[in-house]
Amino acid sequence: MEDNKFKFPTEMVDLPSKGLIYPADNPLSSGKVEMKYMTAKEEDILTNQNYIKQGVVLDKLLQSLIVSKINYDELIVGDKNAIMIASRILGYGKDYSFKMGEETVTVDLTECPTRYLDELTHTPGTNNFSYTFPHSKTEITYKLLTGKDEKEVQAELDGLKKIDKNSSAELSTRLKYMILSVGGNTDKKTIREFVDNYLLARDSKDFREHLKKTQPDIELTANYINSDGESEVINIPITITFFWPE
Repeated sequence: MEDNKFKFPTEMVDLPSKGLIYPADNPLSSGKVEMKYMTAKEEDILTNQNYIKQGVVLDKLLQSLIVSKINYDELIVGDKNAIMIASRILGYGKDYSFKMGEETVTVDLTECPTRYLDELTHTPGTNNFSYTFPHSKTEITYKLLTGKDEKEVQAELDGLKKIDKNSSAELSTRLKYMILSVGGNTDKKTIREFVDNYLLARDSKDFREHLKKTQPDIELTANYINSDGESEVINIPITITFFWPE
């Protein structure tokens, strides 16, 4: 008897990076990822208590939904965020409701603005960017963190917590992994020393603002008509109902 294979529908998801930061031989350089619609298998993943306790449930979900033959850990954070939004839309539709004060607000996730990488100012195939701190005038190069980088950052933070449970070094640790060179010096020890001892707080703040404006990502914001009838932009919170609608 001939086997009948069920075919599942798929969608192509555009990456905010346009694939420009990935090497040409990397499938992600196409700037698109093929994803399938959520099935009962993915709902099992979402309710897997072990995954939830380990904090890996969303990663497991996205890996299950991605059809393209890619290395999931090579995705930069902004591209992963776009895939997460797409997976919610493919699974439960574009409308997402959440509480804002006493009011229930419903937004259309397909209208979330996407901030694409500027292909006119970026060299394709490189994850390397330049920036000059406005106050110290120090020049750096930096990269956008991938899933692999994020895991390494978290492992270092967990190690610091074991030494000092009150340790709070997330901002500086993240910068140490992002910065590739300081004043042309690529030595990792020099970079760490710069972040710890010479990076001005106001330069650090300006750099984070620069990243918010320039790094490819999908913005979790929506236009909202308030009680006065005025339009305002609100942040969309990722609550329990994002992947577990009531």
